[in-house]
Amino acid sequence: MAPHTPLFASEGHFGLNLNLFETNVINLAIVIAALVWFLPKVLGSALERRREVILSDLQDAEERLGVATAALATAQKDLAEAQIKADQIRADGKVRSESIRLESERRTVEAMALLKQGSSNDLQSEADRVSEKLRREAARLAVEKALAALPSKLDAGAQLALIDRSIESLGEV
Repeated sequence: MAPHTPLFASEGHFGLNLNLFETNVINLAIVIAALVWFLPKVLGSALERRREVILSDLQDAEERLGVATAALATAQKDLAEAQIKADQIRADGKVRSESIRLESERRTVEAMALLKQGSSNDLQSEADRVSEKLRREAARLAVEKALAALPSKLDAGAQLALIDRSIESLGEV
């Protein structure tokens, strides 16, 4: 047998070599059979461990998601309650401020009325005092004028008649 005789190839061209040992087909078949036989056992256990770790991580993630969802729902509920309470406080504050404003206005009006009444009373008192002073002054002046004019207008008979009338008027009272 010749050391190398290609069956279907001519010199320098591509050809098919059917010599099993030369082409390593047996070696490849042994390697592939070993891989098929041992690889599922080795890789299978590694893949199974990896699958378990992934499933465990997924379960942890789902639990954390559940906890986070519950916390979010609670926070949203608390936020809604806080907003309602803030709206109530705001409304109460508006009502209170309006009440305070109305009370302040009422007190201001009352104080102004009291000041006006006080000034009116003071003005009336002053007017009454001035009026009384003027009446007294007018009466004094009238008496002085009458006393000054009396001696020239009354003679002795008129004076007696005046005295008699005065005495009669005193008797009637």
